[in-house]
Amino acid sequence: MNLQPGRASRGKRRHRKSNGTRDAILATAARQFCEKGYARTTLKDIAAAAGMEAGSLYYHFASKEDLLDDVFDLGCRQVIDVVSSAYDEHEARGAEFREIFSAMVYAHLEQVLGGSEFTAAIMRNYSMLSPEAQVRHRRVFEIYGDIWTAAFSNAQKKREIRSDVNVLTLQQLIVGALNWTTEWFDSDRFSVQEFSEMTVALLLDGILNHSHKWNGREVEGIMVEPMSPKVAGRSKAAQTRLHILLSTTRALRKKGYDGVTLRHIAEVAGIEAGSIYYHFSSKEEIIDDVLSRGLNEIVEGVTYILENENSYSDNASRLASAIRAHMLYLFIRNDFVAMNIRIYGQLPEDVREKHRPIRQQYTNSWSRALVRAQENGEVRRDLDVLQMRQLMLGALNWSANWFRPNWDKEEVSKSLDDLIAKVLTVFLDGVALRDQNKDLSSS
Repeated sequence: MNLQPGRASRGKRRHRKSNGTRDAILATAARQFCEKGYARTTLKDIAAAAGMEAGSLYYHFASKEDLLDDVFDLGCRQVIDVVSSAYDEHEARGAEFREIFSAMVYAHLEQVLGGSEFTAAIMRNYSMLSPEAQVRHRRVFEIYGDIWTAAFSNAQKKREIRSDVNVLTLQQLIVGALNWTTEWFDSDRFSVQEFSEMTVALLLDGILNHSHKWNGREVEGIMVEPMSPKVAGRSKAAQTRLHILLSTTRALRKKGYDGVTLRHIAEVAGIEAGSIYYHFSSKEEIIDDVLSRGLNEIVEGVTYILENENSYSDNASRLASAIRAHMLYLFIRNDFVAMNIRIYGQLPEDVREKHRPIRQQYTNSWSRALVRAQENGEVRRDLDVLQMRQLMLGALNWSANWFRPNWDKEEVSKSLDDLIAKVLTVFLDGVALRDQNKDLSSS
């Protein structure tokens, strides 16, 4: 009988040690997923970084996806804790929305830009969640979104922010812009605190000077038609090749960059795997074509607008048209553009490097357009061009993860045109009510 307490004590110690090992593995996995990405991280990599044998991981996790699942769960709960605490604390003492919003934005950015590798891993590997994992995590994502929508709802009731953009869309656009910062934030250029302050100023007051507000004007822009493999005049071989490419985008959506094979592509395309070799030499060549087509189309279409000063009445109109065109290419033209965004975090560095020049060409066009608008006094000079460009493009790109036209929920944008109008309102005019905006023009 005297041995029982000792056995119980040893059992507790073993349990604590087991939990400690599991926690160490999770922390190591989160770090690896942040640095290398989920697709390029192996269980062997995680085990080596954790100082253990790869086989020992299976005592704690059934698979790499199981690890990712737990990393996501912890990351979600951590950002929920810090942002909800910031909101509750400021709301309880009756702070104005600008102060509440500033605290929430800083809490979120501090988490994703260095406060938590678990939270950063969510943002950098979001596209790798399987459909089943997305369902499992849906509730925790909704809990986090509810914090933001509650803050926006209260601010609308108090007439602190505009009411012509529904709270769910505000939450999706703003949190999406914040999430995308993990892809580009430069800690040598900004501190998280100063970056957060500029982000709040941009989102609440818009990028346009007070005397040049957008005010829901009609957008001057191009028409973008959906792509179809069956086009008159196109050869049968060209149609088959395009069909394979479009099928590849669907296979990538299910399997990811590393998971998709020629067999998967053939199954989706409804052809024999061997037939693909009449058109492409490898999986890598197919995916490279998918990425190139998507990038070339959006860059050509949007850059034409950004560089075309003569066809637009003012800089604000040109920027609005470019934003609209970006969204049309993302959702209407074809899956190539959207796939570039969804799998960007999964791409090997050599693939990213190959397509970096055209991506740079695109961002440079946006920068030049914003600088011209600043010089003409239409866009605020107190905002950093890089930050304006990347926050806007981040919100647009992240919308590929959540926007589906004609959802049943009333509060969600039911058409792409409606969403585009709300994007323009948020980024050009800002979220704060007009009478609370300062005249932000600068000499």
